[in-house]
Amino acid sequence: MTGIRRALSQSLATKVILSTVLLSLGVISLVGSALNSRLSDGLRSSSFNSAISESKFTFFDAEYKLAISRDSTIEERKKILADIVVNATTQVVKEARREIVFLKAPSKKKSKVSYEMTSARIKASSIPEGLRKRVAEGKKIENEYAPVEEKSGITREVLIVGKRINIPAGGLYEMYIVFSLDNQTATLGLIRNSLIFTGFGLIFLIAMITWLVLRQVVKPVREAARIATQFTQGDFSQRMKIESKDEMATLANSYNEMAQSIEQQISRLENLSRVQQRFVSDVSHELRTPLTTLRMASEVIYNQRATFDPLIARSSELLAAQIDRFERLLEDLLEVSRFDAEVAVLEPVDFDVVGLVTRCVKDFEIGEIDTESGIRIESETPTVNIQADIRRVERIMRNLLSNALDHADGKEVVVTIVATETEVGIGVRDYGSGLDESALIRVFDRFWRADPSRARVRGGTGLGLSIALEDARLHNGELDAWGRPGLGAHFVLTLPRKAGASIEGRPIKVAPKDFHEENFYL
Repeated sequence: MTGIRRALSQSLATKVILSTVLLSLGVISLVGSALNSRLSDGLRSSSFNSAISESKFTFFDAEYKLAISRDSTIEERKKILADIVVNATTQVVKEARREIVFLKAPSKKKSKVSYEMTSARIKASSIPEGLRKRVAEGKKIENEYAPVEEKSGITREVLIVGKRINIPAGGLYEMYIVFSLDNQTATLGLIRNSLIFTGFGLIFLIAMITWLVLRQVVKPVREAARIATQFTQGDFSQRMKIESKDEMATLANSYNEMAQSIEQQISRLENLSRVQQRFVSDVSHELRTPLTTLRMASEVIYNQRATFDPLIARSSELLAAQIDRFERLLEDLLEVSRFDAEVAVLEPVDFDVVGLVTRCVKDFEIGEIDTESGIRIESETPTVNIQADIRRVERIMRNLLSNALDHADGKEVVVTIVATETEVGIGVRDYGSGLDESALIRVFDRFWRADPSRARVRGGTGLGLSIALEDARLHNGELDAWGRPGLGAHFVLTLPRKAGASIEGRPIKVAPKDFHEENFYL
């Protein structure tokens, strides 16, 4: 019980922590995604603006140097272009290196001299055609993010900024500045990793805080579960500790009041039960002495009944019969008091249960069964050896047979014996008035009868089936009942074949083979 309640409390804590972590993960993911998007856009915008500013300066510097080279030779002009490329690509560190590309703009005029050149790393063919078209058609600065292929074969994502420029004696050319995005990508990756690490750190901290708070809440619940377990084990002195004045203290106070009330009620019921058991036991014992005297006197009168008047002779027979019934009632009450006091013990021996059932049937056939009914025994084997208390098993069978004959209405009673390696089942089936389903839950109650107003062949005490059930459970067995109005009843006794063992199944089903539920309601 303690393990189950502890598992329940642990599972409750696990559910709360898991729910909190999942919700926190969702919130942090949304916030982190939005923050990463804002930071990425800001960094990209800052890098873009910086690149455009640097490009404007580089374009202006190139145009100025080319403008003053009007009187220069071709070689001098090419050297000026080379200097422009070198200066533009070496103004920053290597990780933020820029590349310069000069391409001839589309023109109907053909020039004998080509001033096309690129820096050492970039391939001129990597410049997108769409960007080249926009640059060639206008005088504004154009830009585009695109992948370019380096001469080493590596493809990188870059920002390309281009403008059309005029080279004296060379015509119109396209000048492109290629900005590497490696630093930007690395920075974004660092930001993303930092956000992820921070997010997981926050989730861990939230989980720890939730666990600490939940521990304070669950601790009183676990304490209440522990005290309840002690209650089930009979320790009624346990109480919850009250260490504060919050809601948990109110719960503990209410729980302690409930525990005290339960303790008082249980004590009162235990005292009442002990008084009742003592009364039954004392009355049963005290009545045995006068009953013995009555028995002796009735036997003397009964033996002389032939010399009496017929009315007096019949009275002597009734007296002897009622004394017998009174004696059986006392024996049943004494047995019930033993069960209530939990002092009933088994005296197991090895015996043949088929032989026991046969002997019980013969005892009833001597004079207790009318001529229209009988008892038939069906057994798969001639002998079935078990280890049990033979006195108690015989008492169970006599109670079941007596009950079946009392309700058989002159019809046959069938006793079925089926044995397995570990259990033996004995079914007693009658085809008399039967029982309705509402009566099945009370058929083993003490002093209860299905039809108390109906006269029976044998007057019972109302304790037979109750004692039979106690005897069966004392063997770790079970006694099941089935019945339907007009279809009779079926009682099935299941016992382990070895004393001290427990039953693992039912060799005989309580619903008989000749009964079909769907036909009963047609």
